[in-house]
Amino acid sequence: MKTQTLIGILFTLLDRQRVSAGELAQKYNCSVRSILRYADELTCSGIPIDVVRGVNGGIGISDAFKLPRGLLTREEAARLHEALLAINEQLRDPALSAAVKKFESRYVSGRTDAASLGNILVDSGSWGDEHTFSDKLALIDRAITEREELAIDYVDREGERSRRHILPHLLVLKQNVWYAFAWCRMRKKFRLFKLGRMRTVMKTGRHFERFPFSRENVPLGFWQSEKGSVTACFAISPEALPFAQDWLGVENIVMREGVHTAEVVLPDDESLIGKILSAGAGLKVLSPDSLKERVAAEARRLAAQYDA
Repeated sequence: MKTQTLIGILFTLLDRQRVSAGELAQKYNCSVRSILRYADELTCSGIPIDVVRGVNGGIGISDAFKLPRGLLTREEAARLHEALLAINEQLRDPALSAAVKKFESRYVSGRTDAASLGNILVDSGSWGDEHTFSDKLALIDRAITEREELAIDYVDREGERSRRHILPHLLVLKQNVWYAFAWCRMRKKFRLFKLGRMRTVMKTGRHFERFPFSRENVPLGFWQSEKGSVTACFAISPEALPFAQDWLGVENIVMREGVHTAEVVLPDDESLIGKILSAGAGLKVLSPDSLKERVAAEARRLAAQYDA
């Protein structure tokens, strides 16, 4: 964690001429004293850090300073370059694009246009989406950086639409789904908002002070506390295996007596039955019986629509 913070501070200073210790402390979730200690450590490592105390002071770095080429190995530089390209493909942020170019000028040589995307491409939009999702993601990212309130037209799991005013603090990518971790003015608490359920996103022009939080405050297992869970066991035929691998995870699928099976804990919400049925006849619920009955009842209801 300390090394990540040091590197983060270094790149922040490379991107901006001068930053206050308080701003860095808030950005990296530590005290001002810790920031000053990190600045001393960077100075001791040979990086020309300038600390000016007072109202108009801050922490800066010489414009003439460049990262030493030997700071990263060739493999480390290549992997970091790919990660930067992948994130920028989603955010399309001018500042990040400029940082990528600076990084390339220092560490990357001999790349052609054909390979400019690297080995990783991240696109969370739907098929046919002309960067609409990326624009939404970039707007929320900017709002987090600028600490600006957002007004969103949100559709919840039950299909109910509401107008929310949120204070975005973090973007979360979980199981290939993007969420905004934000303070909801209506609920008066932090919530995870799925970007795919935001019909519109608008800046309000009102700015806010960030609430302190840590990784432990982000409900990465949020569905368990909201809707409950179910431990389900499935039999998987060969034609449904790719679907099951994507949804349930390759690590949860085993071969037993010639049949692929999986036992997993899943969110027991309104989308579960539809997800199971979307795999077709190749995915069979073995247990629990209550889940089998719900899937069968929904399948009969669907069949009845086509028998009429």
